[in-house]
Amino acid sequence: MALHISSYAYSSSWIQRHDIPPLKAAPPPRTAGWNQKFGILTCKSSAEGDLYIYLFNQLLQDYLLDAPVSFGDGFSFSGGKYSDEPNPADEWFNKGKIVKAYFVSGTGEEAKDPIFGLKMGSGSQASGDIFRWFCIESGSKTNPPVLLIHGFPSQAYSYRKVLPILSKNYHAVAFDWLGFGFSDKPQPGYGFNYTLNEFVTSLNSVIEELAIEKVSIVVQGYFSPVVVKYASSHQEKIDNLILLNPPLTEKHAKLPSTLSVFSNFLLGEIFCQDPLRASDKVLTSSGPYKMKEDDAMVYRRPYLTSGSSGFALKAITKAMKKGLKNSVEEMRGILSDEKWKVKTTICWGQRDRWLDYDGVEEFCKVSKHRLIQLPMAGHHVQEDSGEEVGQIIASIIRRNS
Repeated sequence: MALHISSYAYSSSWIQRHDIPPLKAAPPPRTAGWNQKFGILTCKSSAEGDLYIYLFNQLLQDYLLDAPVSFGDGFSFSGGKYSDEPNPADEWFNKGKIVKAYFVSGTGEEAKDPIFGLKMGSGSQASGDIFRWFCIESGSKTNPPVLLIHGFPSQAYSYRKVLPILSKNYHAVAFDWLGFGFSDKPQPGYGFNYTLNEFVTSLNSVIEELAIEKVSIVVQGYFSPVVVKYASSHQEKIDNLILLNPPLTEKHAKLPSTLSVFSNFLLGEIFCQDPLRASDKVLTSSGPYKMKEDDAMVYRRPYLTSGSSGFALKAITKAMKKGLKNSVEEMRGILSDEKWKVKTTICWGQRDRWLDYDGVEEFCKVSKHRLIQLPMAGHHVQEDSGEEVGQIIASIIRRNS
């Protein structure tokens, strides 16, 4: 049942300004505290504060549909599984390993969530140690290495169809960025603030930890500027650079509404805690990709087990909105510079709903980079055409060598 705005003292302009969706039931009376038994947040505050808590409680009812109704510390929920039986998320995690890279630069204090100040789980702590990254490898380590870097927001899991193709002749490695998948998800202010420069520095740490001296790098989407900036300072280490639907033009320097909503006041905190909106919707709204339930179970798992995934998503969205324009301009400059010597190929899914193809062909022509078009793929090309992308990557490396 939709909320009757007049009966709850909210103006229609405030509701419209914050794009509040229809609510499921009338808001509860104002009380104070955290109901530990039922996991319901209530507060005694302003009208907007009441609506915030009510929206969170409505979301929480959906959030725990497939998880045990029991709570861990703060926003970290115990369990968060669909069942106790083996599932695709467990199977994927068991195939990988944890690599420690990039020193935690925080104060060593226990991390707290940015909304209510509740204690976060161990994956969100600034312990004075080194961050943990989830990595998955395929193929013999004696073969030439290929590093597969996922886009925003996604996981290494997006390359699941690419890894077997490359493993025949290459040592393929994929990892989850900090804040995503099964890697650590530090809270802003507790060791990692999700700035694009921090991602560049942390990438260098991961590559050094993996002991990769000469590598071909594949990167998808909005993390392309991060990788290009890293490569500009380490050209001697890069055999090939393959960009999958990167933001290349001035029109690309703005996040689509599907992503930018996570940075909004009120709605950002709400939506980034919704597994369906934070994983399913962002992946399926960017192109023709149709998500299977087994795949959805892997993408949703981080959001089901801890609120830290959502807070990290909000933090990187804010950082992207703030720095994307300068990063895209910097990337364009690097790729167009005569000093750029890395063999670069751009693969473009023609059915990308986020990034317009207009201007991409012209940029590749002027900068003299090879362009490969994938007519049936969208923004996340490795999801839409995984096997084809794997074959393309292998042929590019083989041709350039």
